[in-house]
Amino acid sequence: MVYELRVYRCMPGRKADVLTRFRDHTMGFFRKHGIHVVGFWETAVGELDELTYITRYESWEDREKKWGAFQADPEWHRVREKSHERGWLVEHIRTALLTATDFSPKV
Repeated sequence: MVYELRVYRCMPGRKADVLTRFRDHTMGFFRKHGIHVVGFWETAVGELDELTYITRYESWEDREKKWGAFQADPEWHRVREKSHERGWLVEHIRTALLTATDFSPKV
């Protein structure tokens, strides 16, 4: 398994818009392209303008295939561009691709 950790640093005052885009659009595209979401989290203590999520893939190749199809989807590009009509939503995205240690519990 390969896990992808993504941390979105939202532009000031735009976190609600990021959450709306994920809730109303991105999750549907993830389902369409077979991207398995482990979960989404909002920061409760620390950098409050952050949104964190983890996705899971069967292999590196599976991740490249599914993420590539999502990124190439013209409808996703349309939705993303429309969400930026009032300016950028995200200041920075931090990404890490993770593999489990031999002592990690199965999730």
